[in-house]
Parts: sequence; structure tokens; C-alpha cells
Amino acid sequence: MSRPAHRRPEYHKINKDLFVLTYGALVAQLCKDYEKDEDVNQYLDKMGYGIGTRLVEDFLARSCVGRCHSYSEIIDIIAQVAFKMYLGITPSVTCNNSSKNEFSLILEKNPLVEFVEELPAGRSSLCYCNLLCGIIRGALEMVHLAADVTFLQDRLKGHNPGVLFIPDESTKPRTGITVSPSVDLILYVITLSMPGGG
Repeated sequence: MSRPAHRRPEYHKINKDLFVLTYGALVAQLCKDYEKDEDVNQYLDKMGYGIGTRLVEDFLARSCVGRCHSYSEIIDIIAQVAFKMYLGITPSVTCNNSSKNEFSLILEKNPLVEFVEELPAGRSSLCYCNLLCGIIRGALEMVHLAADVTFLQDRLKGHNPGVLFIPDESTKPRTGITVSPSVDLILYVITLSMPGGG
């Protein structure tokens, strides 16, 4: 019996609502398992990192994107292709410095918090969407870009908008970032190194 030539693999899509609710249950369980918010945040980041390191292969196979030659190209691909492919949203991108290694990804809607009204009581330091930080960090490291991804602001903590920050090692913490109040999350991306120059 022969196999059909050039058969494309079948990809099964998970229902977005099921994913979001399952993620919420995961975060709730982690809050029960760990007393400190920092431990939950670290676990979510570590889990996201593992997902990101594996997801990049799937992304490159399915998206057929070419080689990127600059930081801004990479961030545009993350925003316009990866977020659309996996979360069904397309964040807007802004460059934050003249070196073109600091970027903000502004999400008008964050699907991970779609069914979440507020953080659990006594969990003010919890970074509910820290999984995204790890996913981005893991995926960037798989294409030889070091990054440190953190949230600056989050709608669940009373900030509008949310801000996700990826600082350069020499960058000091940012304060006073303001954008449209309708924004759920801003993903702030600073890449730290790129082979072959930037």
C-alpha cells in the first residue's frame, strides 16, 4: 500500500473558548498550589517558554515566512502572523527607540482574559497572562534572539492598557507609558541580540 505523495499534515484547531477556560482553570490551580504570586508567575513563564520553543517550529512550517533581516521584521511577523495564527488577533506595533530594538505590541483585545473580570483576592502581584511572556521569550531564543519579557501593566490589575515589556539588559524600568484606554495589553519588546547584526 502506498502513501499519497506531498500530503499536507492535518491540523486540528482547538476551540478558542475551551482554550481560554482551560487556561483559567490552570491559573486557578496554580494559585492553590503556590502561596506566592512570584512562584505562579515563574511557573507560567517557564511553561510558556517550553511552549514557545516548540511552537516556533510549527509556526515556521505553517507560515512559510522567509528569513528576517531586522528586529522590526521579526516583531512585525510576530504581530501580524503569529498572533493572528494562534490567538486570532493582530496587535499594532510601535518602535520605541532609534536603535530599533524596543517595540510595543498593542493588543486591542487579549483573548486570555476574555472571561476574567478580576484577579483572585490577595493575588495583586499575579501576572495572569505571564504564559505569553514565556512563549515569546522561548520562540525568540529558538531563532537566536535573547529576550526578557515582562508585563508592565495589565487590565486585570486596574491598568488600562496592559503593557508587556521586554527590556534590554541595560534598560531601566519604564514608568508613565500611556496609550488609548481601550487597549487591553501592550506587549513591549526589546530584543537583546541578533546574530549577524541588526
